[in-house]
Amino acid sequence: MTTTVDLNADMGESFGPWVMGDDFALLDVVSSANIACGFHAGDAVVMAKTMAAAHQRGVGIGAHPGFDDLQGFGRQRMQLNGASLGNIVQYQLGAALAMAQAQGAKVRHLKLHGAMANMAAEDKAMALTCYRAALAVAPDIIIMVLAGTAQQTAATELCCKMACEIFSDRAYNDDATLVDRSLPGAVIHDAAFAASRMVEMVKAGAIITQSGKHIPTPIDTICLHGDTAEAVDIATQTRAALEAAGISITRFNGF
Repeated sequence: MTTTVDLNADMGESFGPWVMGDDFALLDVVSSANIACGFHAGDAVVMAKTMAAAHQRGVGIGAHPGFDDLQGFGRQRMQLNGASLGNIVQYQLGAALAMAQAQGAKVRHLKLHGAMANMAAEDKAMALTCYRAALAVAPDIIIMVLAGTAQQTAATELCCKMACEIFSDRAYNDDATLVDRSLPGAVIHDAAFAASRMVEMVKAGAIITQSGKHIPTPIDTICLHGDTAEAVDIATQTRAALEAAGISITRFNGF
């Protein structure tokens, strides 16, 4: 059984005076932060403040690029050619690297956001395009992948540093992809249930799908979406439940 695991949260998703999530509260619970890069959410001021707060707490910083879709929060699927897709990943990662350096911090990992992530989880060629683009800018960056999907296959093929991720607040299909948000039960709001299922999955070394199927996988990190109303409660209860089960929380190293 895994005895250590990372907790990550998507954050830095506020924009100007519009606030999304309680990032500072989450940063007191998680060990890694995926910070929006200004395309699907966030802006330069929010990036700087969030990275500074993460750095002060010793929380690992990750770039969280998505589609150029502020209105849809990066959750609308877009069809881009390979060059355009690679360019927008590099553009956002470059912004993250610069903002982190200005805070005396470092970007450790990259995690795709929203529709970009879901499409890359289904399409190895798309995942390869995104990851090759990122690695061309930052060869030592750790690629955070949706465990058991085409993302993991692509990262394995590239022989890059990788961390396999599961989700505390999302339900799974039997192919290890996430249940579409439009369907009932896709998003989990019950913090106690979210926490208990994470303990169960980490102990089993497997994703447990909505149907009960077990998909064996390495589990390096657990995601808690920062934009859900229950995010801080889910994060707090998940961390407490894992630690009570003898599983310590620490930043992943990549492998």
